Amino acid sequence: MMAWMLGAMIVLLLLGFPMMIPLIVGAMIGFVFMFGGLDQMNFMIQQFMAGIRPASLIAVPMFILAADIMTRGQSADRLIAMVMSFIGHLKGGLAISTATACTLFGAVSGSTQATVVAVGSSLRPKMLKAGYKDNFVLALIVNASDIAFLIPPSIGMIIYGVVSNTSISELFIAGIGPGLLILVMFAAYSVFYAIRHKVPTEPKSSVKERLLAIKQAVWPLGFPVIIVGGIYGGVFSPTEAAAACVLYAVILEFVVFRSFPLASLFAIAKSTGLTTAVVFILVAAGAAFSWIISFAQIPQTLIASLGLADASPIMLMIAICVSFFIGCMFVDPIVVILILVPIFAPLVEAAGIDPVLVGVLITLQVAIGSATPPFGCDIFTAIAIFRRPYWEVIKGTPPFIVMLLVVAGLLIAFPSIALFLRDLAFAD
Repeated sequence: MMAWMLGAMIVLLLLGFPMMIPLIVGAMIGFVFMFGGLDQMNFMIQQFMAGIRPASLIAVPMFILAADIMTRGQSADRLIAMVMSFIGHLKGGLAISTATACTLFGAVSGSTQATVVAVGSSLRPKMLKAGYKDNFVLALIVNASDIAFLIPPSIGMIIYGVVSNTSISELFIAGIGPGLLILVMFAAYSVFYAIRHKVPTEPKSSVKERLLAIKQAVWPLGFPVIIVGGIYGGVFSPTEAAAACVLYAVILEFVVFRSFPLASLFAIAKSTGLTTAVVFILVAAGAAFSWIISFAQIPQTLIASLGLADASPIMLMIAICVSFFIGCMFVDPIVVILILVPIFAPLVEAAGIDPVLVGVLITLQVAIGSATPPFGCDIFTAIAIFRRPYWEVIKGTPPFIVMLLVVAGLLIAFPSIALFLRDLAFAD
């Protein structure tokens, strides 16, 4: 059965079908083998519906809509201007500003691809003009955007939390430490690059210019306050925080900034609806596929053959990192989470590993894979937005990938990097 499922999925992928089609066909083949015919497809439909039933998934379209409104409006530019006014004049300051802007925008959008578009469109021309090589610029934007996967709100963490039944609030706050660590490492590398390549510094902003930048960025900075402060202050659940973000984005861009007329909200909502439809079809198909392979005891067979059942917690976490890293190099991150999390979940529970730590590790690997050749989704976003060839986009990525893998190793060796803030926020 598994050979037929994998064979059909590989053929469909090679023929160029979007990932949802191979997943659905693979699940259908599994149901036919397990239940003896297409007349039992009602079981598969039930699994489709079960996959998208959790209320927590409502947060996904909400955060996508909020990010879409902000990307088209002024919020991203105001955040970028504020960051630039404070650190743009330092050695490597423009590159550090780019990484910091990606972190800040990630904290209000939760989407790596939205971050690539919003930050990259504004800062890439400035970095090129300042003397940075384009392969470095592209690699920095693509990889720094991955911080959006770790800094709340993170769509990847929402999907993981739903699949693994792990607290999304705890996952959100646990991602802050690793996200900031990545930012520090990227900033250090940016300074090294600027010194090595003798990149000139930018003019220093005056006190008046900095105060003006802060004033203009005060409203956009309300997004992380709503998300982080609202959730951990007990005001909102993650889903309610997502809805509050949409309302705040509408008020900000349509009323306060007047970025576009209210009539354009329909077009933005339509764009969000199309994106959300793709995400939810993937979630539904992934849920059905995961159910059939679990019902057929394929994960247990695979785990036994690899000897992971007796692996130590550290070896198990390394195996999880390797599996997700390789998977996300080829397949959409949401699909990898949906398929692999149910396989590893029993092992994680049996080994007594904190599922929040595992969630942060998985989210980090998903982020790395999203920017890693050959098929990382952020690479193709950059190709489409910046109209640069594939090789030029990936040429400068190796140093950043190494740094991200180092962070993964540090998380395994020192879990408190992720769990310290979680334990502080949720202490009894």
